[in-house]
Amino acid sequence: MLERRVNLDGREATADVPRITVGGLRMAALDLEATADFMIEATDPRHRIGRPLFLTSANGEVLARCSTEPQTERLFRAADLINADGQPLVAASKLQSWFPLPERVATTDLFHIVARKAEAAGRTFYMFGASEDENAAAVENVQKLYPNLKIVGRSHGYLRSDALRAKVEEINALAPDYLFVALGVPNEQAFVEEFTPLMTNVGVIKTSGGLFNFLSGSRSRAPKWMQKIGLEWAWRTFLEPRRLLWRYLTTNPRALYLLFSRNRPFNR
Repeated sequence: MLERRVNLDGREATADVPRITVGGLRMAALDLEATADFMIEATDPRHRIGRPLFLTSANGEVLARCSTEPQTERLFRAADLINADGQPLVAASKLQSWFPLPERVATTDLFHIVARKAEAAGRTFYMFGASEDENAAAVENVQKLYPNLKIVGRSHGYLRSDALRAKVEEINALAPDYLFVALGVPNEQAFVEEFTPLMTNVGVIKTSGGLFNFLSGSRSRAPKWMQKIGLEWAWRTFLEPRRLLWRYLTTNPRALYLLFSRNRPFNR
C-alpha cells in the first residue's frame, strides 16, 4: 500500500479524524468510544472505498522500531489510521500539546466496544492469527461474551504460500466487515500490504498484536493501576522475562527520547 500522504482514497475516508504527531508517527486523537464509532461507520456501505481501511496501533516499542527499521516505518505510514496503544504516548502528548491524545486506545479494550456495537448493528467479524489452539479458544470466548455477534470465519496465522493465498481468497469471499489480524509487528502490517488488493470485499482490517492471547485467556492484563501509569510493559516483562526483557531494555530508552523530541501539537 502507498503511504497515507499519497493514498487519496484513505485520506478522504479519514479526513475528519483529528491527528497529532507523537514520537514521529501521526496518531488519531480519538478516545475508545469515538474510535469504535468510526469503525462502525466505516463499514456502512455508503462509506466503503473499494478496499479495506487499514487500522493499526503504535506503542513505545513501535516508535523505537520505526525510527531504526525503515521497512517497519514504511508499513506503519501506509496505515489509514494509527491508534495510540500506550499510556506513555498519551502522557507525553498531554505534556507537550494543546490538543493531546484523549486516552489510550488499547486494542484489547477497543475490540470489546466494537464487538458490542457490531452485535447491535449486525456487522460481521473474521479472526485471523495466533496458533490454532489460541485462535479457537479466543473465538469460543468471544462467542460466549457476544452470542449475537456474527463471526463468519476464523483461522490460525501459520499459513504460507499457496495455503495463505487460498485463505485470503476465502476471507474475501466471506466478505467480513472486520478482519482482525493478529500476527505481531511487523508481520501483520506486511500481511495487510501484500493482500489488501485481494480483499476488496472486506470493510476494515485491524491489526491486533497479542489480542487473541488475551481473548483466549492464556495471558492476563496488567492491573488497572499499572495500565493507568504506563507500566503494562513491566507486567508483561514479569510474565515473559526471557522473551520481553531485552526487547524493552533496548526500545524503551529510545521511545522516551522520541516522545520528547518528535512531537507536533496538532495536524490532520
